[in-house]
Amino acid sequence: MTVEDIFATGKEKMEKAIVQLKKDLATVRTGRANPLILDKIMIDYYGAPTPLRQMAQVTVQEGTTLVIAPFDRSIIKEIEKAIVKAELGIAPNSDGTVIRLVFPPLTEDRRKELAKEVKAMGENAKIAVRNVRRDMTDDVKKLEKAENLPEDAVKDAQDKVQKITDGFVKEVDEVVSSKEKEVMTV
Repeated sequence: MTVEDIFATGKEKMEKAIVQLKKDLATVRTGRANPLILDKIMIDYYGAPTPLRQMAQVTVQEGTTLVIAPFDRSIIKEIEKAIVKAELGIAPNSDGTVIRLVFPPLTEDRRKELAKEVKAMGENAKIAVRNVRRDMTDDVKKLEKAENLPEDAVKDAQDKVQKITDGFVKEVDEVVSSKEKEVMTV
């Protein structure tokens, strides 16, 4: 393993932390309808847990309503139960062929609460990035012992690890602040 391998592996892991953060933030409810909020909902379909979005067409109507049209209409009741069980804070309305989820405008208190959740998710992502930094630094130290690297090379490698980390922490901050803006916008 070389110093460059350590950097490449570390960057890849930090990018995964950012991708996971973006996935998590996509499930945070804002005042607008977003089909990604349904990603975690699983339906018991003939004994197998199946993601809702694989069993129905989900469309956004007028920006505030999700319309769920199941491919198999016999499972509408199961889908309704799963949505209620997921505690999205939205009651499903069914007309027998489609289910509508109307997203009411968020109250100011709820917006602040969601903004706190977004910040917490950002902190978790930063912790993940810092854990990767720690692993990279440990790998550089192991490499130093194994290959008797000069102190200057080790110091340069540790500086580069810190620069990489700073870049990813900045990206986390940008992603979180844009989601916060989205949540706080009426």
